[in-house]
Amino acid sequence: MWMCECSCGVSSSFDNLRLTNRWNLPSELCPCKGPSSPKPECMSTWKDYYEWRCIPFSSPAALLLHWPLTIYWAIQLATIKNLLPQISNELRIHYLGPEKELLQLAVFGELQALFPGVDVHIDLIGPAIPHLRDGEKTDLYTYAQCNEPDCECKSTFESHIERKTNCRSSAITVQLHAGFYHDCYRELIKDSSPHIIIAPNAGIAAYTSWLPTLEVIREMKVPVVFSDYCEEASHLAAACITSVTGAPPTIQIQINPFRQPIRVEESVLHFPCYSNCFLFGF
Repeated sequence: MWMCECSCGVSSSFDNLRLTNRWNLPSELCPCKGPSSPKPECMSTWKDYYEWRCIPFSSPAALLLHWPLTIYWAIQLATIKNLLPQISNELRIHYLGPEKELLQLAVFGELQALFPGVDVHIDLIGPAIPHLRDGEKTDLYTYAQCNEPDCECKSTFESHIERKTNCRSSAITVQLHAGFYHDCYRELIKDSSPHIIIAPNAGIAAYTSWLPTLEVIREMKVPVVFSDYCEEASHLAAACITSVTGAPPTIQIQINPFRQPIRVEESVLHFPCYSNCFLFGF
């Protein structure tokens, strides 16, 4: 799961992506098991999260966990703005433009802890998804595992099947869809519409392909939360959104407390850039 975070020049191909469900970290440095206490009502910083999951601040886990934690925070923002009703027992997410996430899918298992008792279905849609993986579905019934062979996170295949059959734990289902959202959304909403659309590191102002997608989202009347690497890119994106919707973003540009806590190297922008740094939406 870490190869995309390496700055040594190793290229990662999505053509033959496979689910890697290991942290390659000892158990004390990663959330390989369920939480030992209920989720705090007000969890709004990495400090809050690390203390809840009993992880020391020296752990690098946040470098990957910013994906599910950004989903968590985006849903909190949409709920506060009354764009999204309170989550009950099901949460359907359309997740646009994944790239690195395709090699880090196992970290989305942490959504079990963030939304206990909720069945979460995430449709990942984007041109980076290879066509040979189009439609592939993965069920995440466990957390990404640590590297200790005797840790209790190494549940047996039988107990995994038993949990799946008895539905004793919430399930995170991830399904891949190749292509642009405006080209395939009709097929995706045939059975049910998403509760929310999330587009991480969107780069709306940089890609003309976002224009028809924004038009589609506006017509769908589904709440959407975008993120971007820096404040300047977010303001440019907000201007694009306003040109389509006729109104400024309902969720105003703000720093994501669960952004990836390491600066993006070799950015073409002359600004400090962090993955999932700023959030905004409508």
